[in-house]
Amino acid sequence: MSDSLTLEQRIRRLEDREEIRELVARYGIVIDDRVIDGIADCFTVDGAFRSRDGVLDARGREAVVAQFHGRFAVLGPSNHFTHDQIIEFDPEDPDRATGLVTSHAEVVRHGEAMWTALRYEDEYRREDGRWRFADRLLSFLYYVRVEEYASAMAGRERMRAYAEPAEADFPEKLPSWKRYYGE
Repeated sequence: MSDSLTLEQRIRRLEDREEIRELVARYGIVIDDRVIDGIADCFTVDGAFRSRDGVLDARGREAVVAQFHGRFAVLGPSNHFTHDQIIEFDPEDPDRATGLVTSHAEVVRHGEAMWTALRYEDEYRREDGRWRFADRLLSFLYYVRVEEYASAMAGRERMRAYAEPAEADFPEKLPSWKRYYGE
């Protein structure tokens, strides 16, 4: 934390950080429990939920909820859980922040048990006194049937949620990965 912040601002920042962490946790729970009002409440009125591959691209709270209805049509039970989270506050606007969240989920998709490792690149905004997602971009390390996990991890086509396998969103496509391996 910056030494230029007052004690009151530093405390507020800690409270904001905790509220954002709770938002991320709440998101997984309302998705798994299919709490539609809870999903809507996680996003700003103009919030977006997108995937790096472009399959998901909803903008506006109502569109985000509609998109989740479409996802739930093919998903059975799920268990989302988050791991690490990095939050950076906008130094110019105390009501804005960005974040990176690592996550896993166990899901049933089209009747098949699948595992997925994912990242969310988030933009948070305080709206009506609460932190919400202004934008949530989803990327996949893998999305595979449970029985394919070991073999899938050895290749780049680890995105197997759709009809045809596709390359995973990360790490191979990351600029840092490409630089390191000289691609």
